[in-house]
Amino acid sequence: MYKSIIRPILFLLSPEKVHHLVVLAVKVGFKIPGVKALIRKLFRVSSPNLETTVAGLTFPNPVGLAAGFDKDATFFGEFASFGFGFIEIGTVTPKAQPGNPRPRSFRLLKDGALINRMGFNNLGVDNAVENLKKARRNGIVIGGNIGKNTLTPNEQAVSDYQYTFKALYPYVDYLVINISCPNVANLRNLQDKDSLGNILEALGDIRRQQAAYKPIFLKVSPDLTTEHLDETLETAIKLGVDGFIATNTTTSRDNLSSPAELVTSIGNGGLSGRPIAQRSTEVIRHIRKKLPTIPIIGVGGIFSAHDALEKIDAGANLVQIYTGFIYSGPSLVKRINNELLKRGK
Repeated sequence: MYKSIIRPILFLLSPEKVHHLVVLAVKVGFKIPGVKALIRKLFRVSSPNLETTVAGLTFPNPVGLAAGFDKDATFFGEFASFGFGFIEIGTVTPKAQPGNPRPRSFRLLKDGALINRMGFNNLGVDNAVENLKKARRNGIVIGGNIGKNTLTPNEQAVSDYQYTFKALYPYVDYLVINISCPNVANLRNLQDKDSLGNILEALGDIRRQQAAYKPIFLKVSPDLTTEHLDETLETAIKLGVDGFIATNTTTSRDNLSSPAELVTSIGNGGLSGRPIAQRSTEVIRHIRKKLPTIPIIGVGGIFSAHDALEKIDAGANLVQIYTGFIYSGPSLVKRINNELLKRGK
């Protein structure tokens, strides 16, 4: 029903408009008595066999909603009812910012892909914290994905990460350092050894001052060379990173089925969806080979239960979906969890 009726209607609108429409519909719909219970019954799979402990945290199931969907922590409580084991909010920055000019999100239907250049549009970390304070979590694990403001020069990026990290720390279960998004000018320059080291060292100092230890994940780019990836892994582990999210979106436009003129007309942005699936899995497999016990969250091109299992077989402990959720519909979470139960997880 979703693919044959609902999706074609939604796809008549721009991706950003659809996003706001769906969120509004869910929030309004959940105010109707019985709707929340019905959604939970339709989409949630509850079983102790799905519980997964990673980096000291126990996840109700290994399927999460990736960062970028709930940037301001405004609706993760409602979306938890669709069966997710964890939801990552953000990317959050110290100050509110509008992001890049619209239009900034585009579909490549033939490729099952999205190109976005949102640019960390969000209402700022203080707003996210207030939302987290008020929300009911219903047992779901919450991650906080943090970045720097666009107008903050890279030389001052450490202070942005420090501020957001410290503000979010008490209200999330794990934190994600995002220096690999291609949609903020020069952000990925922070992936060099010295810049990354300075950020991680500063955040480690803050964590040591907290009453509770919370894991830090580093989100890595699919566009790193093997040499650069290995250098990133070495630096991150040395400075206390607990795990990795593989991967962010890509700037590559290789092997697309969409017309070249369409892709060119869209311009810059991070590509997600099916075209990134193979590269994401390759990065996961490489990290697992280099670091046999490190926690890995796999994300990129998961459109089916088979895709999720492929990531897990490559070495991911958990998986996240975003573009696949949009193209395949909310039943994707249930299908993945049921398949995990069939194979005995």
